[in-house]
Amino acid sequence: MIRKIPKTYDPHKAEGLWYPRWEKSGMFHGDPNSDKKPFSIVIPPPNVTDILHLGHALNNTLQDILIRWKRLMDFEVEWMPGVDHAGIATQVVVEKNLTKEGKSRQELGREKFLKKVWDWKEEKFDVILNQLKRIGCSCDWERKRFTMDEGLSRAVKEVFIRLYEKGLIYRGNRLINWCPRCLTTLSDDELEREDIDSHLWYIKYKIKGSDRYLTVATTRPETMLGDTGVAVNPKDKRYKDLVGKSAILPILDRELPIIADNYVDMEFGTGAVKVTPAHDPNDFEIGDRHNLEKLNILNDDGTLNKNAGDFSGMDRFTARKKLIEELKEHGYLDKIEDHKLAVATCYRCETVVEPYLSIQWFVKMEPLAKPAIEALKSGELKFHPAHWSKTYLYWMENIRDWCISRQLWWGHRIPAYHCKGCGEIMVARDAPRECTKCKSSKIEQDPDVLDTWFSSWLWPFSTFGWPEDSPELMKFFPTKALFTASDIIYLWVARMIMASYEFTGKLPFNDVYIHGTVRDENGEKMSKSKGNGIDPIDIIDKFGADALRVSMILATPEGQDPLINEKSFEIGRNFANKIWNAARFVVTNMNGYDYRLSMDTDPEELELPDIWILSRLAKSIGQVNNYLSGYRFNTAAKTAYDFIWKDYCDWYLEMIKPRLAKNQAEDVKNKARLVSGYVLVQILRLLHPFMPYVTEEVYHILPEVGEDEFLNNLGWPKPPLKYINDNIEKDFEVIQIVIGAIRNIRSEMDVPPGKKADVIIKTSDKKIAIILENQKNQLITLGKIEDLTIGADVKKPPLSASSVIPVGEIYIPLEGLIDLESERARLEKELQKQRQYLERIKKKLANTDFLNRAPSEVIEAEKDKKVLAEESIGRLNKNLESLAGW
Repeated sequence: MIRKIPKTYDPHKAEGLWYPRWEKSGMFHGDPNSDKKPFSIVIPPPNVTDILHLGHALNNTLQDILIRWKRLMDFEVEWMPGVDHAGIATQVVVEKNLTKEGKSRQELGREKFLKKVWDWKEEKFDVILNQLKRIGCSCDWERKRFTMDEGLSRAVKEVFIRLYEKGLIYRGNRLINWCPRCLTTLSDDELEREDIDSHLWYIKYKIKGSDRYLTVATTRPETMLGDTGVAVNPKDKRYKDLVGKSAILPILDRELPIIADNYVDMEFGTGAVKVTPAHDPNDFEIGDRHNLEKLNILNDDGTLNKNAGDFSGMDRFTARKKLIEELKEHGYLDKIEDHKLAVATCYRCETVVEPYLSIQWFVKMEPLAKPAIEALKSGELKFHPAHWSKTYLYWMENIRDWCISRQLWWGHRIPAYHCKGCGEIMVARDAPRECTKCKSSKIEQDPDVLDTWFSSWLWPFSTFGWPEDSPELMKFFPTKALFTASDIIYLWVARMIMASYEFTGKLPFNDVYIHGTVRDENGEKMSKSKGNGIDPIDIIDKFGADALRVSMILATPEGQDPLINEKSFEIGRNFANKIWNAARFVVTNMNGYDYRLSMDTDPEELELPDIWILSRLAKSIGQVNNYLSGYRFNTAAKTAYDFIWKDYCDWYLEMIKPRLAKNQAEDVKNKARLVSGYVLVQILRLLHPFMPYVTEEVYHILPEVGEDEFLNNLGWPKPPLKYINDNIEKDFEVIQIVIGAIRNIRSEMDVPPGKKADVIIKTSDKKIAIILENQKNQLITLGKIEDLTIGADVKKPPLSASSVIPVGEIYIPLEGLIDLESERARLEKELQKQRQYLERIKKKLANTDFLNRAPSEVIEAEKDKKVLAEESIGRLNKNLESLAGW
């Protein structure tokens, strides 16, 4: 069947045509009853709060490459998609929308507010999943999950109760991170940290019964209102006589014990510190060691409470200013110094977070961490790149209890019930009708919800039906790999491992692939607030999904952050067009020849370029396979890219064009057709995981391919091992070097493209001479040669451009080929331009201000420019020397 092949590739037509067909065919759906070996991964669920960004596009492209590769290898593949309810993040977004309407969640009440959030979820859920489809993600859409769907909610409740019954969940009055804007606790990992310009205030505390003062330094003077002690180091001789005495708190006149504690840094400030156990984590520990009172001076909204005396009701920062004024007025403020202060802010609303004493629910993590640590040490768990295992191990060996309660409305409600009669707390799967202790019917469920990560840490097994032993759980759990970013190694990765061991006894995945953070061309992390973000859907609309996918993979070396701008995606677009044009050439010249003929031709019957391309194909398939097995996606993509673009398109197809000419015999044409067609089909199979649309579209322009046939059915290509021939590859490399040198001379001397040149090759190596003589026709065609001379004793003609290559020398006479006078003027002008350019680069690299402020990537780029400019100047001087005798 002869098909009309469009001149240009239309990515949007291909995307609109093939994705629905793939989905309808059922190829994305994993069958738990299959006899095939399973391969499964679960998607890191994107938050339901917003549209996807380039980081999501990179993460999901990596997963899709792995999934499509394994599907081609005939595994029973399951890629479970889903979305996270993202507790605080979603609640903040919905509350902001209410604020625009002049409303608040408190005015609405819990039930109506939650209805609003569920409406938001319904609106965004399908938008996010459709964006994943636009990227080309081949997820099992029949099994999409949500962290608050019925099944996952049941799993969350079951886990809470089991941990509680085991004594691993407890309720305690502990110091936590508190956001006065969101009115909820935050884990350490939910904080954004930055250094700001602030001050160190030196405040004088009077020693009781003495005229002496003890000066302490603090970065948060308002918290002194909650001081319950003053501490010095026991080794500090300056204050040894004061230990055991009392100091008087300025303004409030409260008596404070002076204690000795090894935590105190004798070099910081004056070596004496105020101790505020209710508002500083280190002071909390000191307070525990010395039985100091924990006095809370804050309300939950960041205002000061009655314990702050006359400052009660003031905002914390207003109180700071007022307190400093009073300290000055009463002579208690000794001095103020400039100081860099590390401030923690809420990752959602950017409000400065307060250490806050509060009754919360916690999980004891140390017992859960032990098998998760052993999994890494035994080698069962692997990180890619391997250095991230150190980060994982650091967190796990220094693990602290996890505060899991959040003062929010959106999330999984804690399954604990409080008796209003006697205060008894009951943890139960279903709401009790009466108190188990006093039989009162006045029972209220705990108002708090669980940390978002409490549902996420169950994701690898809860999504497959746990706690039931479902067919999906039996077939597809444990999964094989996890793809994520480095910032949630502890928040999510480690917790999933701990939960899986605790509730299934199994490691949830063996491989963790940590990809880089997407940055702009200046090395800045992409974000909405900076205005440097790129919407992946905009890229798909402009360049196509395949361009987005392969460009990002090629731009992301293993273990490094990719630097991306919009031009980056031209690489993928151009690659797709290159494949399309190559396929048009091959298919147009098939003339009905069956592309599906197997490659069993005896190598002796093939020409050197045929054996060379088949040898390169066999090696490339093996290399890509090995690289994907080792999670080296960038190297795998680059290997495929180089083979297709350089070896197949730029060299092989150009070399077979003379063999496909009308005057050639049919058997000559058919060998070229056979090899070019066979290699093309293997290329489509090899590249399909990376660029599924263009490969499927090209496959269907081949003769005899039916509409319901898919590349996926062909499977992963098998390398034609019998054609691997290192000697042939070395011989062919000689041809490439010679043609490359000829092309470079023509380009540098500005030889018009349509003009053929005489070429003289001097070589004393007889084997090389034979290779070149045997491929003389190829050299003449590809090198645009008029007359070719090869010999050991040839002389360099006058006014010739030359090139020294590993196998000899090449001379091209220039007289009559170019206008020598014009060429000399052009070269001198270009030389002057390059010298000026080099001078500008040198000045920049000598500028200490630039070197101190510019990112390392930018500095390295300038150094690379310097090297290239110097090389260019060297070539220009050499070319001018070629014209010296004229």
